[in-house]
Formats: sequence, C-alpha cells, structure tokens
Amino acid sequence: MRQYSSQQQHKERAVLVGVELPSKNHKFSLDYSLEELDRLAQTAGAEVTQKFTQQLRSVTPATLVGRGKVEEIQRSLYELHPDLVIFDEDLTPAQQRNLESAFKIRVIDRSQLILDIFAQRARSNEGKLQVELAQLEYLLPRLTRQWTHLSRLGGGIGTRGPGETQLEVDRRRIREKISYLKRRLKTVERTRSLQRKERDEVPFATVALVGYTNAGKSTLMNALTRAGVLVEDQLFATLDPTIRSLRLPNGDKIMVADTVGFINKIPHSLIEAFKSTLEEVMGADLLLHLVDMSSALVEDQMNVIEEVLREIGAGEIPTIIVPNKIDVFSSLPRPLFKKRGDQAVCPISALTGAGIKELLDTIGARLDGGKERLQASFSSAQGGLLSLLRERGRIVQETYEDDQVHVTAMVTPKLAGQLRKLLRNGDSSNRLC
Repeated sequence: MRQYSSQQQHKERAVLVGVELPSKNHKFSLDYSLEELDRLAQTAGAEVTQKFTQQLRSVTPATLVGRGKVEEIQRSLYELHPDLVIFDEDLTPAQQRNLESAFKIRVIDRSQLILDIFAQRARSNEGKLQVELAQLEYLLPRLTRQWTHLSRLGGGIGTRGPGETQLEVDRRRIREKISYLKRRLKTVERTRSLQRKERDEVPFATVALVGYTNAGKSTLMNALTRAGVLVEDQLFATLDPTIRSLRLPNGDKIMVADTVGFINKIPHSLIEAFKSTLEEVMGADLLLHLVDMSSALVEDQMNVIEEVLREIGAGEIPTIIVPNKIDVFSSLPRPLFKKRGDQAVCPISALTGAGIKELLDTIGARLDGGKERLQASFSSAQGGLLSLLRERGRIVQETYEDDQVHVTAMVTPKLAGQLRKLLRNGDSSNRLC
C-alpha cells in the first residue's frame, strides 16, 4: 500500500473480505477477526468502504471464496471504485492472480498488509532489513503476476520472448537481494549478540514486556522508565525494541525491554525474520504479560501470546500476568487467571498509574527468588568493589570494624561468583564485568 504524504488529501479506499475456513480451529470469531483487519487497514493508512464475509464449507482452489461471492464483490466494486481488496486469510499466488484478474484492482492478504505496516513503522537498521527480507520472500513466489503483460508469446523453441527473460532476471535479482539481506542481517545479529552478551555479563536482571498489540506495553514502559516511547491507539504503534534501566523500590536495578506486540494470524515469515528482536524476550529473566481487559476476547488474546512464546522458546520463562486498564473494567475475572497455575496477577492501569507500585514490589519479590545471600568483608583499599556491590546488588546489613566493612547483600549468583573470586585473589580494582 502506498504511504501518502501529509499534503495529499485522500486515502486509499479498501474493501475487506473475511472468511471462515472449514475444519479450522478458530481462536476468534469471524466478526472479530474482520474488525481487527479493519483496524490493521486503518493503521496502514486505508479507508475501509465495505466488508464482505463468507463461511466456507469447502475452499475454492482458484479464488478461495466461491464464484457467487466473487461476483457479488465485483458488482460492489463497480459502484465503490476502491483502490484495493484485502483478504483476511493468506492467499496463494494463483488465487491472488485470479482475484486481481476478476476485480481489475490490487488484491492483498492479511500477511501482506501486516508487512506493509511493519515497513512503515520500522526505524532501526535491523528492523528495516528484517521487514525488507520478509517482503521479498513473500513477493518471490508471486512475481509472475507482475509480468503477465510481457509473457504472452508462449513456450517452446523460438517462442521465448522478453517477458519470460525479464521475469527470470527479476527473480534472480530478488534472490540475490535476499542473499545480500541475509548476509547483512547476520552481521547486524553478530553485533546484537555482542551487545546482548555484554548486558548478560552485567548482573542486572532483564524484564520483558509482552502482550497482544495495543495492550498498553508502551504506555507501561513510559510509566515505569519515562522512555518516551510512541503511544498511539493503533496496532503496532511501536516495532523496534526499547531497553531502559529501572530502579525497583527494594533498591535493585533492572533492565526493562519493550517488545513488538503480537497478533492473531501473524505471518510466520515475520516471526522468523524478527527472531533476533524476539531474543530480547527469549533472554529475559522475567516476563510481564500485559492483558487488555477492555477487550471482549481477553482469553483468546492471552492464548495467542502464550502460543507465540512457546513457538520462540520462551514458554518456560517466569511470568507475571498484568491485567491492564483497570480504570475501565469493574471486576477481575479470577477464574481466567486461576487456570494458569502459580503465575502472579497484578492488575494495573498503565494510563493512570494505579497498581504500578504493587507491580514493582511483585517484580522485586519474583526476582529475589533467584538471588543468593552474600556475606563479605572489604578493606579500605577495596572501596571500588564495595561501591559496585551497592550499585548492582542490594545491601541488607552493613557494619564497620577498624578498616573493614562487613556487608550482607542480596545479589545474583553471577555477581556473587565474580565478587568472591576478586576478594579471594585480594583484588582491589573495579574489574567487574
């Protein structure tokens, strides 16, 4: 979809088509899924003019929907004159070609729409590379439809025309670009791995915010850390991860990571392309699962998040469930959370700040479970080490005797090991990672 400048007065006009496929486990109703597609289209900059739905007993291989529905949409297009038709299900390259031939305008599916939004929202170099790679891999099998006007000479010796030649050249260029982008991403990922390794060596716990898109993660991030993350009432308002430090009420310092929101039917190519970004989730010590309590499909959205977390290998990370927007819902549906075992539940309003203090206390208590109690003595020459302990651990008790300072502190096992090694060797420097 084209992204118009602020000077342009019109938006692209879109017609939406939602289908309920046979023999499919539906997490969301057809109406809800189509409403979500409507919001995605608006986020991409389109104006939705009409919606069509169909419950399919069997899929039509050529056009996904039945012939009658295709003819119904055709008649509507003659009256509405939209710019494109958006299907809520993934289309095969052949279905996309056949539908464009029937409608005489562009036809895209949900995956292509999400890719377009990601292309608009990516700001970091890595995010742009990841989106471009996913777009090219999506485009490659659909490339034939771009060149049908040049490939009508047919096959056989002596009949190969410029259309087929141009198509092969274009395919080769896209494959070369895909290979180039993968090499670039490997370089960027190595840099991110080094940065992540450096963060891992610093004994601060990492807490990652996860949740369905538009659940309020960026609002909570700003409330906790004043990070200045963009907040809009749109799907995928922020794409690139943001990491900030935060001092908990108990004195512990942690790193908080805001991550991209998840959504139903998210393209697998995007999950694969954004694996390195999602590693911020995979490497976290604790997850805050934000739940939009104003949604009518709270449990379904929670199931989507849990499914994606399992898919990327983060399903076993300790989690605090954070029901958000308690300023707009009256009661907490306890049975909804009770079935999720021993996960803590901390209702909040990221907008008003209600419940934030209790959430911070719960984060501190959960992270304390992985710490150990360290007792150590520091000489006056080891003041640098003591200062670092104060910064990176939590002092429980501190007493002075002659030129010695006796300290009891709660620290991570990694920091405890580093300190014991330096004290055992009589090191008075600040050589902590």
